[in-house]
Amino acid sequence: MAVKRKTAKTAVPEPQHIADTPETEGVEIVSDAGNGLSGAVEGEYTAQQLTVLKGLEAVRRRPAMYIGDTGPRGLHHLFVEVLDNSVDEALAGYCDHIDVILHADQSVSVIDNGRGIPVDIHPEVGLPGVEVVMTMLHAGGKFGGGGYRVSGGLHGVGVSVVNALSEWLEVEVARDGYLYRQRFERGTPVTPLQKVKPTSKRGTRVTFLADREIFGDYRYDPALFIKRIRELAYLNPNVTFTFTDELNGKPKQVFKYTKGIAALVEALNENKDPIHKVVYFRNAREDTEVEVALQYHTGYQETLLSYANNIHTVEGGTHLTGFKTALTRVINQYARKAGLLKEKDPNFTGDDVLEGLTAVIAVKLLHPQFEGQTKTKLGNLEVQGLVNSIVGEAFSDYLERNPSVARKIVEKALTAQRAREAARRAAELVKRQSALDSGSLPGKLADCTERDPSKCELFLVEGDSAGGSAKMGRDRRFQAVLPLRGKILNVEKARIDKALENEEIRALITALGTGISVDTNTANGGESDSRFDISKLRYHRIVLMTDADVDGEHIRTLLLTFFFRYMRPLIERGHIYIARPPLFRVRVGKDEQYYAQDEQELEQILKRIKKKNVQVTRFKGLGEMNAEDLADTTMNPEKRVIVQVQLEDAMEAERIFSTLMGDKVEPRRQFIEEHAKEVTDIDWHF
Repeated sequence: MAVKRKTAKTAVPEPQHIADTPETEGVEIVSDAGNGLSGAVEGEYTAQQLTVLKGLEAVRRRPAMYIGDTGPRGLHHLFVEVLDNSVDEALAGYCDHIDVILHADQSVSVIDNGRGIPVDIHPEVGLPGVEVVMTMLHAGGKFGGGGYRVSGGLHGVGVSVVNALSEWLEVEVARDGYLYRQRFERGTPVTPLQKVKPTSKRGTRVTFLADREIFGDYRYDPALFIKRIRELAYLNPNVTFTFTDELNGKPKQVFKYTKGIAALVEALNENKDPIHKVVYFRNAREDTEVEVALQYHTGYQETLLSYANNIHTVEGGTHLTGFKTALTRVINQYARKAGLLKEKDPNFTGDDVLEGLTAVIAVKLLHPQFEGQTKTKLGNLEVQGLVNSIVGEAFSDYLERNPSVARKIVEKALTAQRAREAARRAAELVKRQSALDSGSLPGKLADCTERDPSKCELFLVEGDSAGGSAKMGRDRRFQAVLPLRGKILNVEKARIDKALENEEIRALITALGTGISVDTNTANGGESDSRFDISKLRYHRIVLMTDADVDGEHIRTLLLTFFFRYMRPLIERGHIYIARPPLFRVRVGKDEQYYAQDEQELEQILKRIKKKNVQVTRFKGLGEMNAEDLADTTMNPEKRVIVQVQLEDAMEAERIFSTLMGDKVEPRRQFIEEHAKEVTDIDWHF
């Protein structure tokens, strides 16, 4: 999880009322300030007005259609498209080594030892295979022509899109005893395919420089490269991946995990207390391969990751549904057979058997069907039954052969079942028709008058004293304040029913209006829990405003842990912010004053003003700031600095929260020792 510093401004428009006319009778028009863009266009509409985009021109004109956006996410997606092509060669059984290089000029190379892109002339278009792949949309070996059986790419647009959006791209192909090379600029060939020299090697090297006309003045984030490479290394244990960061002068890193997804489960549970060894099984039926690794731990959170043809299906799909169904059925069957569930006892639900589970489900199939180009959810109906059958047989056999482990899993599910019922009753308080609609506000919430959630802010403030100042200093039109008393419960160490007994957590949930995800699968590749509904969010900007000291940072971390575990979409969609109140106030005489957020800024201010009649005040906490100070420095959208919390790597965030907020002390001590030297300011560290 990362934080992004930004100054956020909120403007609340004044309503603009329109006089009633016969045409508008019975309609309350608040604003009608159109710009005329929807008016009539002069001239005839004929075939002459139709624009036909040829070749890759459409990609350059509308890049977001192909890569999502032209910001950092779209920029890094270029590298993913090229890398995935090399991985498809590995899936086909022809590649076992893939190198990625981030060059000093921010060009990127992806090198593999696969078969090499075809260089012979395509019989229909009369061009070398390399040029066809690089310049024509919907051209490739993944449409049933025999080039690939299993692949992540389905539409044949990936590498041609990268070519179109690159200032230049060079491809080198080693095959059939020779090295071939061709260069492109903004998608257009500037050299023919050239036979360079004889070689005994084979494979493909693609090097490209993303076009600044499209992406602006960009800079790659090596962490995002490593994230995808590491993920692919877990999913493809027979392939060695390397990454060299020449841009930042870092040495080559090697990624190879011979235990595959079992190693990934071990990594995810590194800072947890497992109750058994990782269970791994793989089987194939009807041209579909199913691979599963799972392990229960003593904690309460589940982590489910699902993949289809190496693609992370973040919204799950039929393979994940089949897994959950099988797991629930098998554990219920075993519990009744062993007498751990009596005849009158209700069956375990999916939520019950998922508590404390870490699992990775990976399938490989010939014709994957995803919901949309984003490929976030697998839709193949036949996969659900296959996964259900394979997982059911393998896991049932495991429980029969390991009765002591089976008993621990069942006992964990029994405890979760009892807690689930308590959580269900407590969760009724978070429904939309809550106390907010009856005139009784949760906790000490001071609500705003604005009803449009997109314009509303909620400040979560440490303590009643600071809460009082915040209430007096806020803009009542769109700013609400909820004071929090003390430190909220650490939900990393408590089951949800215990968390919902905490008054501060109850008030927070009720105030936000969304409900909670008791089943956290929404963030780990699963189905959404109906109890969380982001459309009911009452404030689109939630600002954590705590003291600039250790206790304040602790409270902020506890809040972030809660949001991460039970309201993760709020982080993913950028609704969570951190306020940065100043540490110092500098007064010059009676009328002139300045604020500094740290000692360095204070020193700069003192050097700049060069006056003798100066009074410096250090705020020990928000409670020492009067309403005017707090409003002017921390709440005024025109002047404040707030930090947006962003979730860039869910897997890494999972590890960090488990390390810092979990039960195990040793990993936390080790983390502190490793990173202690990185702390430069004990008051503020982002």
